[in-house]
Amino acid sequence: MAPSRSSAPAQPMPRLYLATPALDDTAAFAASLPPLLTACDVAAVLLRLNEADERTLTSRIKTLAGPVQAAGTALLVEGRQSLAVRGGADGVHIEGLEQMEDAASLKPQRIVGVGQLHTRHDAMLAGERGADYLLFGEPSRNGERPSPEAIFERLQWWAELFEPPCVGYAATLEEATLFAGSGADFIMAADFIWNDARGPKAALEEAQAAIRARFEATFNAAAGQVTRS
Repeated sequence: MAPSRSSAPAQPMPRLYLATPALDDTAAFAASLPPLLTACDVAAVLLRLNEADERTLTSRIKTLAGPVQAAGTALLVEGRQSLAVRGGADGVHIEGLEQMEDAASLKPQRIVGVGQLHTRHDAMLAGERGADYLLFGEPSRNGERPSPEAIFERLQWWAELFEPPCVGYAATLEEATLFAGSGADFIMAADFIWNDARGPKAALEEAQAAIRARFEATFNAAAGQVTRS
């Protein structure tokens, strides 16, 4: 089991983890992404790719790796462990415990994040097996998700007890705001950013501002209570 956080210093504000749409043309996307990474505090980008042959996929990863890493942001690839290495990505995001053994060879040089952990027991096993972060709340393979309240509870439970970072998958701005008060280390913003009629930059800036406001309201208030006591 991972070490306790009970003696940890002041709670840091969760950072954004931006998941791309499922892409075919990463060249066009690579040109539009740097302004987003400059405007907001994006710790990592998760690259989601549509199917293609291995050579094409590797080229698409390489196309995005340069601009993302130049902005000081980590690039992770959804699945495709061997291609992520060839493409120069910083790591991979995998699904479930069964894929962790295959991804073990990537560590410690690259990040291995894990999602699709549907029970507390699975989450603890992933932490024990060396996951660099755990993602909670993403849709299952059939599109189902827990309620936002259940995701918040899982994030809060993990953040209070375990060392590896946790990520909350936010399907909406409201969920991103809610999860900012859970103690999560990162909040994954995905489709609601790209689907916003104002454009992704405005949507991402709004999400960051909402996360900051909720975080400060939650944890500054808690710090004040501790000081007064």
